[in-house]
Amino acid sequence: MLCEMLIETVANGGSVSFMHPLAPEAADAFWRGSLASAERGEQIVFGAFDGKNLIGTVTLLLDLPPNQPHRAEIAKMMTRLSHRHRGVATALLRAAERAAIERGRWLLALDTAVDEGASGLYERVGFKLSGIIPDYALRPHGGLTGTMIYWKRLQEAVPT
Repeated sequence: MLCEMLIETVANGGSVSFMHPLAPEAADAFWRGSLASAERGEQIVFGAFDGKNLIGTVTLLLDLPPNQPHRAEIAKMMTRLSHRHRGVATALLRAAERAAIERGRWLLALDTAVDEGASGLYERVGFKLSGIIPDYALRPHGGLTGTMIYWKRLQEAVPT
C-alpha cells in the first residue's frame, strides 16, 4: 500500500523526491529503506487508514546531527487522492507533533514545492514560512520548481 500511494502521488505531480513514471521497484526500495530506518529509531513513519486501506502517510525524521537534538523534520506527506481535503493530513501532522514532543523535539522544519505543494495546509496548522529557494528541484513531470522552507515551534517555553 505504501508503494501504491507513493506511485500515485508522483503520477499526480506530488513533489516527494521522485520523477514520473516511478517504477514499483524504486518505490519498494524507498519504503524498505525508510522502514528499516524507522526500526533503528531514526524516523517514525505514520499511516492513516480507512478500514484496512492506507490513505495517508507522513514521516518524522529524528536522525539529525548532534547539535540539533531539539528538532525534527517532517517529510513525505502524502494523502490518497480519494481522501484529500478530509483532515487526513492534519491528523497525521498532529500525530507527528505529539511524537516529536514525546521525544524532546520542540522545533519542526519541513519543505514543500512552490508548485503543487501543501503550503496552505502547513500554514493552517501553524508552520511559519522562512523563505523560498527558487529552482530547487525538478517537478515529477519535468520543469523546475522552488521550495518553501517552513518551521514550527511546538512549545513556547524553549529549554536552554
